[in-house]
Amino acid sequence: MSSPDNKDLAALRGALADAARDAGFDAVAVSPATLADKTQSRFQTWLDQGSHGDMAWMEETRSRREAPGALWSDARSVILLAMNYGPSGDPLEGLAHRDAANISVYARNRDYHDLVKKRLKRVARWLVAEAACEVKVFVDTAPVLEKPLAAQSSLGWQGKHTNLVSPELGSWFFIGSIFTDLAFEADEVHVDRCGSCRACLDSCPTHAFPAPYQLDARRCISYLTIEHKGHIDREFRKPMGNRIYGCDDCLAACPWNKFAQEASETALQAREDLMSPSIGVLLDLDDKQFRTFFSGSPVKRIGRTRFIRNLLIAAGNSGDETLLPKIISLLDDPSPLVRAMAVWALSQLVNAGRYEMLKSEHLVLEEDASVREEWAQPALERELQARR
Repeated sequence: MSSPDNKDLAALRGALADAARDAGFDAVAVSPATLADKTQSRFQTWLDQGSHGDMAWMEETRSRREAPGALWSDARSVILLAMNYGPSGDPLEGLAHRDAANISVYARNRDYHDLVKKRLKRVARWLVAEAACEVKVFVDTAPVLEKPLAAQSSLGWQGKHTNLVSPELGSWFFIGSIFTDLAFEADEVHVDRCGSCRACLDSCPTHAFPAPYQLDARRCISYLTIEHKGHIDREFRKPMGNRIYGCDDCLAACPWNKFAQEASETALQAREDLMSPSIGVLLDLDDKQFRTFFSGSPVKRIGRTRFIRNLLIAAGNSGDETLLPKIISLLDDPSPLVRAMAVWALSQLVNAGRYEMLKSEHLVLEEDASVREEWAQPALERELQARR
């Protein structure tokens, strides 16, 4: 079969929109299979500054991310597809309930990767049947800079919070991509409509945006609670509040969300038990219970240890002294990551006398340097406060 000419491709592009919507996507756009030099330069600078933190795979796949052709040399166009996961109500409402854990909107039900990839494959099969072309399908686990690629299309623009913004979907949508050897005419690039607005930047609890359109992942709560494998620095613990998995503040602040709709996909609508789960109930989860409770959820991928680490920070910020027995029990957890945050949570909820008593019991048995340091730090803080 001969390659489609421009007229055929134009007709195919029109039919593509229908095929995408039939598969459950809310928008479709086309970008060239290249990234602008400016985009590549910004990405290289971001990596060179270490702004990706622990995400070593970003550096390891640098060449493939900055040049889609390095990922697949035959690619001539990238089809970008958006799937809405908009919340039914105020996504930040749970932040006011300090005894409850707050989970990012996208993670309140099924892991989107399988769902989006399955739908992408459906569209890809349709395209191959129509045009006898070659395709490759990617969700965000592949080394693809899908946001900059999408910003080269009509799908939306990268806002000052670096996420994609759509005038129809706001900030609440996943992006999947289909690389193809078909040379579709690229869409007209969507104009940036952020204007003078800086609501997303001002909403960040940890000041993770050094400037508009720049993100320092090392300060981002989503990064800290999901990607970061070590201890969370003290300066971020109070600002985290009860955010135990991800952070929606910058997304929720965007005024374009007034046009967003609630997700129609049942699998992307919030599970009742993940809307405002009790911190106390979640602290009781052992590894098996954790994996069972979060079966099918993206939360499961961080593992019980990091999850309890995050949860203990929320417990320390809760002001709820009824959580103390659970926190104290975790002072003997096998993981130093958990023990250290149990010490911090304890220091936020007990008086100096009880703290010193528990310290004398546990510090003598503690061999991990980071946990020992954590035991010493709160006492130093109280000493400094007493001198004021």
